[in-house]
Amino acid sequence: MADVIRVPNAKIALSTASVYPERTPDAFELAARLGYDGVEIMVGADPVSQDIDVIERLSDHYQVPVLAIHAPCLLVTQRVWGRDPWAKLVRARKAAERLGASTVVVHPPFRWQRDYARDFETGLARMREETDVTFAVENMFPLRARNNDVVPYSPDWNPIDYDFPQVTLDLSHTAVSGSDAMEMATKLGDRLAHLHLADGLGVTNKDEHLVPGRGNQPCAQILERLAGSGYTGLVVLEINTRKAASRSERIDDLAEALAFARLHLAASA
Repeated sequence: MADVIRVPNAKIALSTASVYPERTPDAFELAARLGYDGVEIMVGADPVSQDIDVIERLSDHYQVPVLAIHAPCLLVTQRVWGRDPWAKLVRARKAAERLGASTVVVHPPFRWQRDYARDFETGLARMREETDVTFAVENMFPLRARNNDVVPYSPDWNPIDYDFPQVTLDLSHTAVSGSDAMEMATKLGDRLAHLHLADGLGVTNKDEHLVPGRGNQPCAQILERLAGSGYTGLVVLEINTRKAASRSERIDDLAEALAFARLHLAASA
């Protein structure tokens, strides 16, 4: 009997961060044009990314659903949606519920956020009891300084060994940390609820977010493994196109990334 190609129900979304320095509305336009299944909103400095009323109108206009919300957890977004990290997560959850998004992506706390870090695991557990929205904690990476690893996150940059039922695996971050992405995916098993698909070469302290296939991460193998296991989470293209020489080149990169994901997110049964 000939092999049967099995394609999982996982949807492929475009992170709005992938179009920077273009803005959130441009991400909706390009996701619609290229055939992405939806978008992940990176809540950041762009005022539109913070305004759920406008996001809702963009989603309706382009007929592109919002599939995930990335809470403002970066250093550069410390004041976006206020300074209270729990209030940010509540706001991200409410945005996800209103927009019909299934997932909120959250980073581990910074070490200096002591109260937040101390209650992070139990606080997320309480929030999960209040909603059907998934909180997927993302793997980050240590920084290298004078041949020593500096970990700015608490309890750690790597959420895999902690009691988080859902985790986001970011393949650019595995490159920076020098992690074995396939081993991490294996250890996570069903806890792998969200994939940030990007590539990297493992340059020290550089989070590259290359188009998948342009680095040394096992992007294809991860997708094929997920396809074989019937993965139902999201695959989000979170790539860096800021150095694109033109809009046409940026569109080509986004199209190439989507084609890569669709090609490998299928398994022979």
